[in-house]
Amino acid sequence: MTAPFSTLPTLDNSNNSAWLANADRPLTGYERIFGDVGTARSLRTRGAIEQVAALAQRGGLTVRDLQDQEFTNRAPAGDLAAGDASRACAALPGGTATASDGTKVDVGAACPVLGAWDRTMSTGIRGALLFDRFWRKLTAAVPAERLWRVPFSAADPVHTPNTLDTAAPAFATALADTVRELRTAGIALDAPLGEHQFVVRGGERIPVPGGSERLGVWNKVEGVWNAAQGGYTEVTTGSSHIQAVGWDGSGCPVARTLLTYSQSSNPNSPHFSDQTRLFSGEKWVTARFCERDVLSSPALRVVRVSEH
Repeated sequence: MTAPFSTLPTLDNSNNSAWLANADRPLTGYERIFGDVGTARSLRTRGAIEQVAALAQRGGLTVRDLQDQEFTNRAPAGDLAAGDASRACAALPGGTATASDGTKVDVGAACPVLGAWDRTMSTGIRGALLFDRFWRKLTAAVPAERLWRVPFSAADPVHTPNTLDTAAPAFATALADTVRELRTAGIALDAPLGEHQFVVRGGERIPVPGGSERLGVWNKVEGVWNAAQGGYTEVTTGSSHIQAVGWDGSGCPVARTLLTYSQSSNPNSPHFSDQTRLFSGEKWVTARFCERDVLSSPALRVVRVSEH
């Protein structure tokens, strides 16, 4: 679909309060029970505000633009921290770091992987898994207010806090623990994300794109880590029903949808994993609302019922 629909305002929420639903015109004056004001936003909210603002500024948007946006799989945490992490890693004396149990770990091979990572969480991307595991360990060990050198400012809530504090002892420890964890599990430091973030359907691994809210990924995916079974072996929450909808002046909505976990829980059903596979391949279902759209479906089957 190429016809544009009306330009969107810069609106996003991402499960934070309404304060920055429109970052250009923050909402204030409501009761505290409805959410906080003037506090740090999640990385997912911050990244989404930037991305939605860029879409709105460009204008002339199509449903295809919204589809593409869903699967950019950008990780704002990576934009903010991966470069600094890579440089600090390379500066470690002897290329080693001390793990949480006091042992020395050679982390030198991780440094270029972090630097080369493209900051997205798509299934074929190398470096995404390494950064994800490192970021989880680092943010679990360091309070949010001590993670960054530039603190949060209510005057610039979309871009602060920023600048990773790599001088904190927890930085090298998290890096060492991550490298050792992956090596112990037999997982390459530069393994493609989809080889170790997947769901199993019918005995087959289906790679899953997206990433944790900790990373700030719009296409949120929260997996269960089981290194012995290959990585993130199941998804417990995150993107579920996805839709991209617009109007092109024809009177019929232009709609693309996706049910990431598929429509049937019956393993024998053809709809047990079909949309999960579409999600893996970053593809969509065409939702048909008007009669002409229904009649044009290549999968249409007409059954006529009559009385005997």
